[in-house]
Amino acid sequence: MVKTPRQTEGPFYPDKLPLDTDNDLILINDEITPAVGEITHLSGTVKSTAGSPVRNAVVEIWQADSDGNYIHSGSRGGGRRDANFQGYGRFLTGSTGDYYFRCIKPTPYTRRTPHIHVAVSVTGKRVLTTQCYIKGHELNAKDGILNRTPENLRDLLICDFQPIPGSETGELAARFDMVIGLTPED
Repeated sequence: MVKTPRQTEGPFYPDKLPLDTDNDLILINDEITPAVGEITHLSGTVKSTAGSPVRNAVVEIWQADSDGNYIHSGSRGGGRRDANFQGYGRFLTGSTGDYYFRCIKPTPYTRRTPHIHVAVSVTGKRVLTTQCYIKGHELNAKDGILNRTPENLRDLLICDFQPIPGSETGELAARFDMVIGLTPED
């Protein structure tokens, strides 16, 4: 299997993790006010290059809120960040290698096409850092980070954000499968 291409972590991996780091980025702890944005169910499977599901992999995601602000202290939004958006989450894969997050559909911000940052760690070692992009978004063609990936591998970073049939609130689903080497050197 072809490994998922590596991409930059970017400057906005949280410099201070939020107290709530679960896989639901829409609601923080026991709050009832959800984050602003299109609710998206992001899921996928982590597999090895041999095609086996990877159990006990920690999958992390971090993304900007609907206005392009990260939870990082250096993010351009400063105090204008959506206080109801967790901005970061993690999930431990089970025996099938599956993961799941409830987040928002990413939105563009200065010089970037919409994306979600993703990292995978195995036995405490980061083995993949990459980004997930929206299929068909017009800014993909101009994004410097996406376009540094060889053209024949870009589709491995792009997923379709589709409406969930019957969702009364217009929720979306996106599937982002990843293939990893099992050591940071792979």
